[in-house]
Amino acid sequence: MHGKLKFPLRFKVLLAQLLGVTVVLSLITFTMARLFHVDKTAYIHDLTSTVVLHTAQEANALMVGYLERLRLFSRIMGREDLQGRQEVLNGLFQEFGEFLMVTRSDVNGEETVFDQAALTAAGLSKDMLLGYHAAHPLPPGLKMGEPYLENSTVSAKLPTLTLTVTEPTPDGALNVTTQAVIRFDKLQGLARRSRVFETFLLDGQGRFLAHSERSRIGTPAPGAWWGRVRGLRTPGMTMEYQEHGNGMVGGFSPVRCGGLTAGVQIRKSAAYLTSRELLGDLLLLSLSLLGAAALLSLYWSRRLTRPIEELSKATRMVGQGRFDIEVKADTGDEIGALAASFTRMASELHTREKALKDIYGQLVQSEKMAAFGSLGAGIAHEVKNPLAGILGITQLSLRGVEKGHLLEKNLLIIEKETKRCKTIIENLLKFARQEQVAFDEVDIPQVVADAVAIVDHQLGIHSIKVEQELDCDLPACRGNANQLQQVLMNLMINAQQAMSGNSGTVRLAARKTDQGVELRVSDTGPGIPEEIQAKIFEPFFTTKPVGQGTGLGLSVSYGIVKDHGGEIRLESAIGTGTTFIITLPAATGAV
Repeated sequence: MHGKLKFPLRFKVLLAQLLGVTVVLSLITFTMARLFHVDKTAYIHDLTSTVVLHTAQEANALMVGYLERLRLFSRIMGREDLQGRQEVLNGLFQEFGEFLMVTRSDVNGEETVFDQAALTAAGLSKDMLLGYHAAHPLPPGLKMGEPYLENSTVSAKLPTLTLTVTEPTPDGALNVTTQAVIRFDKLQGLARRSRVFETFLLDGQGRFLAHSERSRIGTPAPGAWWGRVRGLRTPGMTMEYQEHGNGMVGGFSPVRCGGLTAGVQIRKSAAYLTSRELLGDLLLLSLSLLGAAALLSLYWSRRLTRPIEELSKATRMVGQGRFDIEVKADTGDEIGALAASFTRMASELHTREKALKDIYGQLVQSEKMAAFGSLGAGIAHEVKNPLAGILGITQLSLRGVEKGHLLEKNLLIIEKETKRCKTIIENLLKFARQEQVAFDEVDIPQVVADAVAIVDHQLGIHSIKVEQELDCDLPACRGNANQLQQVLMNLMINAQQAMSGNSGTVRLAARKTDQGVELRVSDTGPGIPEEIQAKIFEPFFTTKPVGQGTGLGLSVSYGIVKDHGGEIRLESAIGTGTTFIITLPAATGAV
């Protein structure tokens, strides 16, 4: 019996993606070819119309600028009484560099001004320009106020055109005709701007005033289309025609100022060639995309199946108790999400396993501390009896010693220190005694004194000085003195441990507030970093090495203060020490 033919998953993904890409590219290529075939004529006509409209607008703007400058020349030339008139005209020639010569004539005579430097540089003279205009008079029938433009090139070194306008003076007394000989450069620049279209400007007589082929300037327009374009009023008109045996698509638009006509044209064969080149590029792009899709599909299929293989391997490792694993998955799909979830699960299992080990160690340490506390309480109880005997013998000895004797001084020191030791042991036993928590009126100064008495010796052997500043009118608070004493001891011991064997000061201050009492426990230690200040009251959080702290002291202190209806907060900065601020409400009627 023959087995089924098996295909790997990545091979199936590759085939499916290639098939989909091939179908999509085929549809896109066919659709684009069809759209190009149907719309190519409309596209060329629209483009031709757009180009010729832009050309006409730019030519009109240029002509309007020339006309305004010509009027400015005319007004200045008409002011014979203007002081420094010649200097003003020379300045206008410098500012309007395209203007070479301006002639103003009316019934009173004719005046001509010119840019001698520009004419000399081109090898021309004023007489040559005036001679050309005398040989080419203006055509009859020019309308008042309408500018007329014609090619007036005298030398090929300096192509020029002449702009003529006849207008009344501002007071309407005279009709003034002003002519300006202007450089040809900017109009010719309009004709040379497009690399695709053949661009040109026609004057009112149907002669090429500017053309992308300079040799055609001054020649008449072909009769194949000039008869349809002459007198055109519609902007952006397009048409198809034959010129020298070539099919052409042309666009024409009138130029409002100067009686010009702007035109652009392109051969149909060139326009269709562009479309065919575009289709060829599209086909080449499609083949390139197909090849790229094949490579991408191979890469994608491998990338898709690799996380599955990694997941299979990782599940076996987790089953063996190895949680420090990571399944790499760069995909953003469901498989990538599954791999990321599996990695998070393994990481969380690893974290929880480590946390359980840490908690177990902390519980062991807590048990040790509890056993040590019980043992310490027993030792203190045993030491208390010998201290009582020592104190009694010392006091009896003092009765048999004469006043002022050297031995009396020593016995008094023994009595004082024995009483001090007895007081410390009694406070320690009271603090360690298991008792039912009961709230009564608490004398805050006494609580502070008892807490300091227990830890003062421990802080002293670490060169830590304890300072107290208590207001004399502190009200009583309702609470448990033993628990409040525990809070103060925790804070003072933490301060001593934070100073890491360095000398310093722990300061306890208490003051009366409107609601009760404010206790401040400050130290001159290194301070607590800002990033961990929000965590210090959390259970089992500690910055001490393993075995040197349980992370429960501040958490227990926080709970005690809350049970007393108070608040505990922290003020600390690196290098300036730490202050714990405890606020407790006063007992009813105590304030």
